Amino acid sequence: MKLKPLEDRVLVLRIKEEEKTSGGIVIPDTAKEKPMQGKIVAVGPGKVDEKGKRIPMEVKKNDRVLFGKYAGNEIKIDGVEHLIMREDDILAIVEK
Repeated sequence: MKLKPLEDRVLVLRIKEEEKTSGGIVIPDTAKEKPMQGKIVAVGPGKVDEKGKRIPMEVKKNDRVLFGKYAGNEIKIDGVEHLIMREDDILAIVEK
């Protein structure tokens, strides 16, 4: 299924975190928090300001981003869990 976000929304795939700590302790599923880092899968065209001019998005497809714990709405696409959120919900772009 293809999905194109509207306005200033982005589609994000969560990036799984390590299951072990640096000391070698395995973290059980019940103690894990959902990752707050993801990869952008699709980007909308951007917001339209009050003058009718489109404001371009700062993020682009394949950017690795950080977002808040409760940001976005969870959706399933072809059985894979994604988040759809506004660009404002993104806290930072992770650069390599």
